[in-house]
Amino acid sequence: QVRLVESGGDSVRTGDSLRLSCGGSGDAFRRYCVAWFRQVPGNRREGVAGITTDSAVITYDDSVKGRFTISRDNDANRVYLQMNSLTPNDTAMYYCAARKVPCSINRARAPPERDYNNWGQGTQVTVSP
Repeated sequence: QVRLVESGGDSVRTGDSLRLSCGGSGDAFRRYCVAWFRQVPGNRREGVAGITTDSAVITYDDSVKGRFTISRDNDANRVYLQMNSLTPNDTAMYYCAARKVPCSINRARAPPERDYNNWGQGTQVTVSP
């Protein structure tokens, strides 16, 4: 199993940008599909973006398309989430999740929580008006 650690969360203002980072250790991170999820207290976790092992397939939730970009550096064992034009609706705890091959990403939908079995502890993003 891979161990995941998120970082980069912060308190920012509307319109600002943040880059979240997810570091993987303990196993070959390059053999894992990775996704970012977010959760607001009282709500279920929702998929934000996902990426395959070789970055060939990427998907986003409609709410972040055009503003967020997921990417990965397998040599550095990291996956990133660049978040631009942030709004208060983006306020949440952001989680990195991974699933070892075989795994897949469906371009037509946000990554579903049930597909992932390795989770980080989360990093908080707060966007004020």
